[in-house]
Amino acid sequence: MSLEEIKKVRIKKLEKVEEKESAYPASVFRDFSLAEVVENFSKLSKSRKKISLVGRIFSIRSHGGMIFCDFKDGSFSEKNGQTVSLQAYLKKDVSGEDAFSLFEDTVDVGDFVEFEGSLFKTKRGERSIKVLLWRIVSKGLRPLPEKWHGLSDIEERFRKRYLDLLMSDEVRLRFSLRSKIIAEIRSFLNKQGFLEVETPMLQPLAGGALAEPFKTHHNALDLDLFLRIAPELYLKRLLIGGFEKVYELGRNFRNEGIDATHNPEFTMLEFYQAYKDANFARSLVEDLFNVIVKKIFSKKFFKYGEHQISFSKKFGVMSFFDVLERHALLNNPREATRDDFKLKAQQFGIDVSEADSKGKIADNIFKKICRSKIIQPTFITDHPLSISPLAKRKVGPSVGEADLADRFQLIAGGLELANGFSELNDPREQEERFEKQQELRKAGDKEASEFDESFIEAMEYGMPPAVGVGIGIDRLVMFLLDVPNIREVVLFPTLRNK
Repeated sequence: MSLEEIKKVRIKKLEKVEEKESAYPASVFRDFSLAEVVENFSKLSKSRKKISLVGRIFSIRSHGGMIFCDFKDGSFSEKNGQTVSLQAYLKKDVSGEDAFSLFEDTVDVGDFVEFEGSLFKTKRGERSIKVLLWRIVSKGLRPLPEKWHGLSDIEERFRKRYLDLLMSDEVRLRFSLRSKIIAEIRSFLNKQGFLEVETPMLQPLAGGALAEPFKTHHNALDLDLFLRIAPELYLKRLLIGGFEKVYELGRNFRNEGIDATHNPEFTMLEFYQAYKDANFARSLVEDLFNVIVKKIFSKKFFKYGEHQISFSKKFGVMSFFDVLERHALLNNPREATRDDFKLKAQQFGIDVSEADSKGKIADNIFKKICRSKIIQPTFITDHPLSISPLAKRKVGPSVGEADLADRFQLIAGGLELANGFSELNDPREQEERFEKQQELRKAGDKEASEFDESFIEAMEYGMPPAVGVGIGIDRLVMFLLDVPNIREVVLFPTLRNK
């Protein structure tokens, strides 16, 4: 039977129900959730009191004058990772012939039904409600998929996430854990004295990161605006305004390709603390990750892909150029020229444009060749200053003449999980950095930063020494839940039109 034929049959059933009452009432009678019923089943069943329950029908079985159906109301047990189900038992001589026949003739899998009756256990020990009265409270016009994960088009799971959640407890648990991870992050930062804030998502200039933005237009103001690529420059304005510790958890938007670790809109955490530097932030990030792993997963070892990830010891530390030397086999990369990096990039099949700086070419090699080889949690430090236009320059006898940023990235399982640096707070140097970024934009680099005059003006009032950190929530969830594709941890990922 085709979908259109199924819908016609269901609409006829709907019309039959509506001859007596609405199939979409505004309110329902519900005494307990199914989770509460299961938890207190012994007490509730012994009382033999009539109760009202509501849920969606997932299976129907008829045996002469009896009907058995399994229903769920959305209750979910994270303890066993399953949605809670109960059986409804209808008997013709109990509910009445008319009510029994109406159920048999009009109720389908997928319908929401309200049941009134008493609880009991069948001879097989199955928790059930013996139904005295029932009514449809929402009639489904399309059939639920029978074997959802057998569908050949995997994108249908992402397009119709509501069905994916209905039919897969594993998916349901994944998003429940994602919510817990975010809640734990908030709890950690709040306990550290950070203030959660909200900054604009529509911005006159797209700044705070190296990325191509989405552009839109505000009609009333006749003003071109950009969906933010990062909240960084506004959060730093709050440091200037006197807040010492701030964070924001929200959406960012970048007009870039889609792959296993990139979605055009994604959830980002950024936090800033005055009077601290990158070394302090590394310790804070390590503490945060250990708290999440301990409180939510209660273990220090877990699997990501083929690898066993350990949180039982201090995170490793390697410099950016040492990583290039070890994993990309670059000889003395600190002293290498742009041509040296360009030649190496071409050997790896990496495109190089005339606008690409030496640092950007090196970073592209790092992303394509090196990052996937870093499995255990490791801080990568001392990045080229040219790809860190908002970071403070690293100084000290060990640095020498190299243009390095006081910056780090946290890599684990081949994924970038965090990025942080001591914030540049000298308005004169920031202005010079913006000017260099403008030169790169003119040369064709769409990801280079815009010149933000209003941010320079704010800095000229005085910005305290500070550190900032960004953590990609989607990738963090991918990593912690051993999921290979970012679309599996985003409820409604961006997809091509069908």
